Amino acid sequence: MKMIEVCNVFKSYGSTSRVGIKELIVGKRIIKEGLFSRKWALEDISFSVDAGRSLGIVGHNGTGKSTLLSLMLGTLKADRGSVVQRGRIGAMLELGSGFHPDLTGRENVFLNASILGLRISEIRAQFDAIVDFSELGSAIEQPLRTYSAGMIARLAFAVLAHAHSDVLLIDEVLGVGDASYQKKCEDFFLRYISNGGTLVIVSHDLVTIKRLCIDGICLHKGKLIEWSSINSAVDCYKKLSTCPQQ
Repeated sequence: MKMIEVCNVFKSYGSTSRVGIKELIVGKRIIKEGLFSRKWALEDISFSVDAGRSLGIVGHNGTGKSTLLSLMLGTLKADRGSVVQRGRIGAMLELGSGFHPDLTGRENVFLNASILGLRISEIRAQFDAIVDFSELGSAIEQPLRTYSAGMIARLAFAVLAHAHSDVLLIDEVLGVGDASYQKKCEDFFLRYISNGGTLVIVSHDLVTIKRLCIDGICLHKGKLIEWSSINSAVDCYKKLSTCPQQ
């Protein structure tokens, strides 16, 4: 089963620097005639991710990787094309998202897990396991604003790891924390995939992404230029890195 299907997707960020009162009044005509300045963040992107597969997304900064994850999550909508998601989706796209700085770690577990779709009874049943996985100990009773970035990342990942998601979307957040905890997260991902979970991850850590992923895509200037094995996608990215950027 295809858990994620991205079909001919375009996403733009338009500039209204040339738009005045007249243009706002006749906006539909102006858009039709193409007089708005428009920059494509993503242009004609198509790929899919099957259940039990892991997909790594590589590319230079500003090529649309994070935008693509947000489209897959559904927090952004495509200008053209379609994105189809199946199953429960969990995501770590920005450190600290889904948390409140004035709440304790304990309270944030309930807040974040609820956002991910867990019922209160499920959160209570999983709470001790979440705290153990986070390795935060007594700090779980302290306000989140007292946490370091690494502690926040641990708590977020611990909640996500117990959310029973069918698809996980991860964006460059696992580099925070010590090496032993990063290894713990990698081991979780490998178990998750072997148990039929679907993983999509963005990372500049090419060693880790090759270890975790089977498939890969390479983005360049908002366009998909490689969709095959993760090794081929990484090779494509490396070639772009050694060529002058145009």
